[in-house]
Amino acid sequence: MKVSPSDTIHQPRAGADAPAIEPTGARFTQPVNESAPFSVLVVEDQASVRTALVSELLHAGVTRVLEAADGRSALNLFREQRPDLVLLDIRLPGEDGYWVARQLREAEPGEWTPIIFLSGLDNDLDVWRGIEAGGDDYLVKPVKPIVLVAKLRAMRRLLDMRRRLVSLSAELHEANQKLNEMVELDQLTGLVNRRGFDRILHAEIAAARREGLPLTLMLCDLDHFKRFNDTYGHVHGDECLRQVGRLLREVCVRPRDVAARYGGEEFALILPRTPRSGAMTFARAVGQMLRARGIRHPDASSAAALTLSGGITTCIPDEYTSAEAMLMRADQALYAAKAQGRDRFFSFEMQMDTVEQRRS
Repeated sequence: MKVSPSDTIHQPRAGADAPAIEPTGARFTQPVNESAPFSVLVVEDQASVRTALVSELLHAGVTRVLEAADGRSALNLFREQRPDLVLLDIRLPGEDGYWVARQLREAEPGEWTPIIFLSGLDNDLDVWRGIEAGGDDYLVKPVKPIVLVAKLRAMRRLLDMRRRLVSLSAELHEANQKLNEMVELDQLTGLVNRRGFDRILHAEIAAARREGLPLTLMLCDLDHFKRFNDTYGHVHGDECLRQVGRLLREVCVRPRDVAARYGGEEFALILPRTPRSGAMTFARAVGQMLRARGIRHPDASSAAALTLSGGITTCIPDEYTSAEAMLMRADQALYAAKAQGRDRFFSFEMQMDTVEQRRS
């Protein structure tokens, strides 16, 4: 960073002395907070006052002091260095301190840096304007060292409290996310459960509506799974469901693809940005992969391996599209796939495309 003669950065110097801001003889050797670094930006156009402020701050234990003689230089330093506190003179060349305070607040959306205004006039209107512009406190020049240190300590405590609250809030948010994941997780298969599926489907319908892109929903059912359970028992049945869960997690490779356990031996897939032809290709690949796993089925009338039937619906959602309507459409398609002999996927939309192609 390039620093002009009037915009400087000070680190504490052993044995450094400078005139007090007001000749009271008071000196404070204890830092504001010994456990953490603390930096202050001093914005003051009078060099003598600025020098005195810097000296008192360093002597009070501030680990780093930044200096600026005008508003725009102060704004640049603030953006580049991110101080913990700003001492801001109201009367500055060019833009005044009120303008600077407003710009500082705009430069840190969602954050908060304490701003203490400095003025040679003890005027109620100045105080009011300073607070309205984004300031947090007000000091009358010449500033007494004992008052300055007290303000430093108060602002440091407020800043530390806010940081702890932000940290606790972040931890709470993370804990809530983990809790939601647990609440929306099917413990047997590791897939999203029905509760999570409902939430995600509503969100993806809204997203597809905004984007104007196709959304595909699949409902899948393991063929003759009751006979599987009756023959091998529920322990083997649960292991079979876990294997199917692993398979569906493997095929959902895109970040927004979601596989869910819809209930019992039923599964659901939410595939954003997936058109009709791509949905059917994807579904047939899933069915083929399951057959390749060779999970033995006891029903002699069916194929030797466990198979899957599925119903597919694809649309570009409009204002009338609902999760309930898409689920009903996919469920009807699933029923049609079973009626046609199982071990297959069916889509009314694809059927309509085929009819149109034959007509043309």
